[in-house]
Amino acid sequence: MTATRFTITTFDWVPEFPRGFVRDLRARWALEEAGLDYMVESVPFHNRQPAHFSQQAFGQVPWLRDGDITLFESGAMLLHIGEQSDALLPTAPAERAEVIQWLFAALNSVEMASLPWFILRFTDGDESAPERARILDFLKARLRHMGAVLADREWLADSFSIADIAMADVLRLVDRLDGLDDSPHCRQYVAKACSRPAFQKAHADQLAHFAQND
Repeated sequence: MTATRFTITTFDWVPEFPRGFVRDLRARWALEEAGLDYMVESVPFHNRQPAHFSQQAFGQVPWLRDGDITLFESGAMLLHIGEQSDALLPTAPAERAEVIQWLFAALNSVEMASLPWFILRFTDGDESAPERARILDFLKARLRHMGAVLADREWLADSFSIADIAMADVLRLVDRLDGLDDSPHCRQYVAKACSRPAFQKAHADQLAHFAQND
């Protein structure tokens, strides 16, 4: 029997709120889309050990093992998985470059605006405070630009790709706290991406993984 090539490592358990949004989902989703077999291993959510930090420098998850290669950071993992699948990362130089630029845009231009907003929304405090207003304005500007991009295209490049996995996952976290209420094109894009069978399986599998240790 051939050994499973890919292994995703994630936490053994997380609290209820982040379930379905832990970033091992991005790797699961990509591997499901590519039709590549993988297994999932766990590390403790509590009492993280030196061996954990030796694989993920910040004590987070996930990381991906492919033979002698081990990668952390979801963007690096998506790029590596995309290299194994023409369905997720085209080989033609122009199309490939477009996917890669949108992958980086999801993580650098959109997520860098959405995460501070999400953290502030999730914590107590005066939402009218100047620093919160600036963060909200920053996110709204990015969503406005993304809405214009998505108004006349189905996916970020010619076909669904690793860029869409990253962007849809970033935007669905904003949508969780109603941050896409004024961004209908972004919301439609998230709904379309999340209706894909590969996402549905990856999402259900992640929920089941954490639930088994409740």
